[in-house]
Amino acid sequence: MLSARGALRRNLASFSKIPNVSKDFQTRMPPYTKLLTNLTKVKEITGNTPLTLAEKILYSHLTNPEESLSSSVPLSDVRGKQYLKLSPDRVAMQDASAQMAMLQFMTTGLAQTEVPASFHCDHLIVGKDGEAPDLKQSLVTNKEVFDFLESCGEKYGITFWGPGSGIIHQIVLENYSAPGLMMLGTDSHTPNAGGLGAIAIGVGGADAVDALTGTPWELKAPKVMGVRLTGKLSGWSAPKDVITKIAGELTVRGGTGYIIEYFGEGVETLSCTGMATICNMGAEVGATTSTFPYQEAHRRYLKATGRKQIADAADVALGEYGFLKPDEGAEYDKVLEINLSELEPHINGPYTPDLSTPISKYAETSKKENWPQNISVGLIGSCTNSSYQDMSRVIDLVNQASAAGLKPKIPFFVTPGSEQIRATLERDGIIKKFKDNGAIVLGNACGPCIGQWDRQDIPKKSQEINSIFTSFNRNFRARNDGNRNTMNFLTSPEIVTSMIYSGSAQFNPLTDSIKTDKGELFKFSPPRGEELPSKGFEHGRDEFYPKPDPKPDSSVEIKVSPTSDRLQLLEPFKAWDGKELKTNVLLKVEGKCTTDHISAAGVWLKYKGHLENISYNTLIGAQNKETGEVNKAYDLDGKGFDIPGLMMKWKNENRPWTVVAEDNYGEGSAREHAALSPRFLGGRIILVKSFARIHETNLKKQGMLPLTFANEADYDKISAGDVLETVNLADMIARNGDNGGEIDVKIIKPDGNSFTIKAKHTMSKDQIDFFKAGSAINYIGQQKREKT
Repeated sequence: MLSARGALRRNLASFSKIPNVSKDFQTRMPPYTKLLTNLTKVKEITGNTPLTLAEKILYSHLTNPEESLSSSVPLSDVRGKQYLKLSPDRVAMQDASAQMAMLQFMTTGLAQTEVPASFHCDHLIVGKDGEAPDLKQSLVTNKEVFDFLESCGEKYGITFWGPGSGIIHQIVLENYSAPGLMMLGTDSHTPNAGGLGAIAIGVGGADAVDALTGTPWELKAPKVMGVRLTGKLSGWSAPKDVITKIAGELTVRGGTGYIIEYFGEGVETLSCTGMATICNMGAEVGATTSTFPYQEAHRRYLKATGRKQIADAADVALGEYGFLKPDEGAEYDKVLEINLSELEPHINGPYTPDLSTPISKYAETSKKENWPQNISVGLIGSCTNSSYQDMSRVIDLVNQASAAGLKPKIPFFVTPGSEQIRATLERDGIIKKFKDNGAIVLGNACGPCIGQWDRQDIPKKSQEINSIFTSFNRNFRARNDGNRNTMNFLTSPEIVTSMIYSGSAQFNPLTDSIKTDKGELFKFSPPRGEELPSKGFEHGRDEFYPKPDPKPDSSVEIKVSPTSDRLQLLEPFKAWDGKELKTNVLLKVEGKCTTDHISAAGVWLKYKGHLENISYNTLIGAQNKETGEVNKAYDLDGKGFDIPGLMMKWKNENRPWTVVAEDNYGEGSAREHAALSPRFLGGRIILVKSFARIHETNLKKQGMLPLTFANEADYDKISAGDVLETVNLADMIARNGDNGGEIDVKIIKPDGNSFTIKAKHTMSKDQIDFFKAGSAINYIGQQKREKT
């Protein structure tokens, strides 16, 4: 019997079977040999413990397996407890979040990035009239930002996908995602890439800078939730229904701390883009990411998108070394089961992505809940559902309706995901059919999905409740059109499309008919489509494609005007002074407080690169627990202010503050400004019942202290204006966070009475270093300068 060391030598020698790829693909193929070598070390340390697929990919990216894992600690005690130091393969950044990521990266003084990276200009294009006029307007409105990012790309060697090229997650799926890859992306829906077998995690810009600078990226080892899929989708059911059903079962908090890994015979019946849709919306249940084992559908998609060399390498990694699938005997922390054959379409909403209603019950539920019975708009596409398969199934329904003489009864918007998708749809006549049937085809960008929608049919300040049906992924209040009274119901693009021909919440396309102008009854047949275009994908317009693998050019000058209202160079936050934190409670927040509430998108996206300007939107969507008012806080003398106004006043008075809030604080987008702005405005502590993962990490990166109540009932004992003072913070810092995970917090009431509560922290040693330095960027810059 071979020893573990002998097995290691044997495996290292045999990894040479991984085929080499041409120069064009070297930065796009996961480093399988390196990953398998790392994984062999992991197996040796852990005594060959069976691993899930998620663990294989994650642990193969450990910067130093011996440091993160120990033979004396079983892997079951690693999940959910220990921090891992990881070395991602790639970083992807969308234009809204890339600005702050690069402003932070610039402070490190590095000449280039340590890993391949890309920019994607998709968030700043407002959808209104259609692709050409909307893109033209965005190039004028956002020229300063696009020029900034393009110059950063030239200087540091980052691939620049310009405006109109497509949505980040679709571009990544078509070009960069691959089985076994580990990627960070500055957008919460980065897990979309898991549809192609990657571990892709949404992060804030400071986390992205870790990877860009070659600094080990730290993540608390997630638990692994297995979802067993059996059966096969048919009829009206679509991949979207898998995740909308899961969201209903798990709720927006149920996936927090987990990677969701799909397995079972049902997996092999799904398309690659269908798997991407499912992974994309895993963000809505709080999951760290989601992934699928390597399938024949992945190989088909890689070949169709010009990446056969990567498919060949993945074949060897799977077939020879079993890398891209879970080990036999691997155990999950939790398992859900879904029979695809029994799955019916679901409609989720309003105002939250986890309120899930089967379509068979939607008509009844909509009346019971007093939801609008007339649907006002239907929108399909976005990063979640803009694949060729989605659009080919949708156009089948459009053709059926058109043949019966039907036209949409409500406005209909279509958003292609990329130039490649748009060009293929145009070649195959699908774009023309959309337009002939009344649809407005928007640019290859996020548009209405993330609030970049200049909606014309209903005023933003309208007090009348209206409903829209979308194939998007997120539906918080005011997210899409700025109107808090718009109810967004999330569902598959097929259901959205059928609904535009009825316009009624009482219509069920699976069972009901529509009367035509001739008085005849028309009933849709279940949609049919193609997994991949039979003629292959069309390249499209060359101007929307970047130069691949650009080399850094140190001579490029990045200019940021001191008078700009879009871009602002960063001033480092002050380092911790070594003392306990003493703050006033500025606001007690009631109920759901997502990153949309903390740092609103929409019109505010134009200030993503200007910290001071965007900070004037901080918590403007939050509801004051003590008064019920939105965007209202009160000074110590009782005078009322808008929330950011009081923050700025207290900052100028050198009065540090705390915000107290409830469950899953910071749910939603990986919106770094939701942590940056409170820090900029003088916040030091956020004390809540529970955090969303990304937001808690973002707060730590900016030198904030995120705490949770040890006893949630203590939330009721605190009021705005109270003094909140840490008791043993200095001791916790001295112990590098290893103090049992608790901090005592003294609450002093205005009348002088006081009491002490216990709060929990999750600060690791590295995060303590960030806190002491003032921020993660401060610390990384110090480390890099010391090495040079």
